[in-house]
Amino acid sequence: MHPQERLVVIQRCVVREMARLGQVFRPDGEVVRGPGTTAVAVREHPGDDGAGHVDLGFVLQLGRADAPVVWDCAAGLGKTEEEKLANAVKMWATTTASVLVELAEGYGTHADHADLPELPGWHAVQGPAAVFGFGNEHLAGWLAENRLLSRLAPALRPELTGPGPVGVKLFLGGKAGDDVAEVRVGGEVSEAASAALRALDWPRGERLCWARLFVLLTADGPTQAQAAPAGATAPAPMRFHAPAAARPRGLFARWREARRAGR
Repeated sequence: MHPQERLVVIQRCVVREMARLGQVFRPDGEVVRGPGTTAVAVREHPGDDGAGHVDLGFVLQLGRADAPVVWDCAAGLGKTEEEKLANAVKMWATTTASVLVELAEGYGTHADHADLPELPGWHAVQGPAAVFGFGNEHLAGWLAENRLLSRLAPALRPELTGPGPVGVKLFLGGKAGDDVAEVRVGGEVSEAASAALRALDWPRGERLCWARLFVLLTADGPTQAQAAPAGATAPAPMRFHAPAAARPRGLFARWREARRAGR
């Protein structure tokens, strides 16, 4: 698929997925424009394995040269390149775009807000976790019981040098003896945070299972529109679209179930 063809497919998928989040986006040249000054930019994913990868940047204030852009990459599986790209955009929308929409709207509908004592001065907006693979209920249960950002805070603090917003993506899983743990801060791999994530006691089974999470950190607390209602309880460590099933399922099954439930 040529770069321009890829761009058309990715933009079409972005429009569809943002609509599922209640957002009206439309292609406009090299970007996909959204409500107000928001937009999604697309860039070519480097490397030979880019067929199923997307690099998407959520622009908060289009038209400003110094406007913050939250970049994130996602990979998708499928039989064709178009199916892979569509699945990658869906994964991005589930875990990352939901956080950016919540940042813009501030209603607590698409993601949770938290101020973590371990990261003083930073406000966290955390989206749903996508857990997929075999035996995913074990990893999903562990994530629900553990505040990952709090446990990784000592390794993350030195990375948080700018005013924000700063995107923190976590990817973990695999299987016993062949696991993977990666933390990206502002789109760049953090070796220290990745090592800290790998050292945690999340369950490693005999079959492949992964989790993808995205948290946005802002240096300021939530605005009045973003603040939780009076008397509201603190958000759960991570939110899941649907409960984990007790039987093994294939890759992206949990995520597909979540998308059906949201229709």
